[in-house]
Amino acid sequence: MFHKEGYKIMIFTAILLIVVNIISYLNVNVYWVKFSILAVSILLFLLILQFFRNPKRPTQLNDATVVSPVDGKVVVIEEVMENEYFKDKRLQVSIFMSPINVHVTRHPIGGLVKFSKYHPGKFLVAWHPKSSEENERTTVVVENNVAGEVLYRQIAGALAKRIVNYAEEGQEVIQGSDSGFIKFGSRVDVFLPIGTKINVKLNEKLKGGVSIIANLD
Repeated sequence: MFHKEGYKIMIFTAILLIVVNIISYLNVNVYWVKFSILAVSILLFLLILQFFRNPKRPTQLNDATVVSPVDGKVVVIEEVMENEYFKDKRLQVSIFMSPINVHVTRHPIGGLVKFSKYHPGKFLVAWHPKSSEENERTTVVVENNVAGEVLYRQIAGALAKRIVNYAEEGQEVIQGSDSGFIKFGSRVDVFLPIGTKINVKLNEKLKGGVSIIANLD
């Protein structure tokens, strides 16, 4: 299954590659050149398909748990000052996505969307310390009666040129459901209360909507 954000790109890419191969077939007389163009075209299209895949994930709904919003590797677990919404110290867990990861963003908890804001910005590499505050990004806060408020931030990277965010203030959302999409590599930061017991480790690979980052009961 593929994410809806990829349909236009997949169709455009397919048409372009078909045209390129028709031109190659009609005008190139060297067989291995034709074959090489066809092979590269197939490989490129398969890469586009894998990038926009949207696998169904069996999220175990629990208001007291925080699930990973994305697929990727844990690159940061540290106390930081969160200056946009909480304006106090929080425990930050950052997950880096490579271009081969699933890029669907999922709601880490279920509940009411209290805050949702888009910020234009730079395109520093996603692991840069300042990317969380200077890059193009969206900030979303979801609240429920057990976990309280959890903030997560989609951050564009050097290759990610578009962030899609579906969360709207006042909306009730289900844990593990689609929250957005980041095109072509980036990271997501999750901000939790100080003292939260974290269930993941640095460099651990996570699955969005499945891996449990923390318990907040």
